[in-house]
Amino acid sequence: MNNELPTPVSYETALISFLTHLKEHNGSSATFTAYRGDLTQLGQYLADHRITQVTTVTTAHLSDYVAHISATNYTPKSISRKINSMKSFFKFLVTTGVISVNSAKEVVHPKFTSNPPRLLTEIEYKALQDMCRLDIRMCAVVELLLQTGMRIGEVANLKMEDYRKNEIVIRAFENNPERIVPLGKNTISALQNYLAVRPDVYEQTFFVTKTGHPLLIRNMRAAIDRYFRLANIKNVKVNDLRHAFAAHQVKSGVSLEFLTKIMGHKRLVTLTQYLGYTKSKPGNLLKLVEL
Repeated sequence: MNNELPTPVSYETALISFLTHLKEHNGSSATFTAYRGDLTQLGQYLADHRITQVTTVTTAHLSDYVAHISATNYTPKSISRKINSMKSFFKFLVTTGVISVNSAKEVVHPKFTSNPPRLLTEIEYKALQDMCRLDIRMCAVVELLLQTGMRIGEVANLKMEDYRKNEIVIRAFENNPERIVPLGKNTISALQNYLAVRPDVYEQTFFVTKTGHPLLIRNMRAAIDRYFRLANIKNVKVNDLRHAFAAHQVKSGVSLEFLTKIMGHKRLVTLTQYLGYTKSKPGNLLKLVEL
């Protein structure tokens, strides 16, 4: 029997090694940022309890940490994500031989139920469209979000050359492949109206400020949130426009396979949930239906 103690490895060194591996093998910056934040927080907790070597971390230590964050304002869903980060980290340490026993394996996720998405009613999304109609730039942004299901980050990253006569090309980004989204007449009209007043600048970002600088995501969000308030639409977020798009298309009989490609989802099951939300049956329509 081998009774040798594992070679001491600091938590900080192990974390750097894991994050380097993650950056090289996982193209998602959002995933990297989430793991780094979660595991830095765990490392700080352990350090506060005088545990600085990853090789001495036990299941009891990790369970105590989960109990600690559970007593704060974190939601069960956020805690579950932090546990997933923890489990991936310690699995990596076992795989690379840093530790021989996975201390995170027996850590239990909290129980929680996922609430259905906030689906805007027809009255609500039409009120939003009406409220921002005189703001030509934001009208175009809202139409893209509502009529194509694009993510707000994708809208902010659009380039002039990505807009074609009746479609938008969404470039490959990280783990998401390039895709083409067809445009309806209302969306084309909104984009053409915007281009007619867009500042004549060298900047190739599609949506720009009056001074010709790229319109940032946070400014898009702030403007849309303002129009939500003006339209008296409550308890809603910008991402709910994407939910509204998906629900409307599913209810209108659009093929789930077709819609999965349009929205850039990796799995069909992501959209099957909308069948329940809208009390609809799978359709076979291969074109989008404007809201």
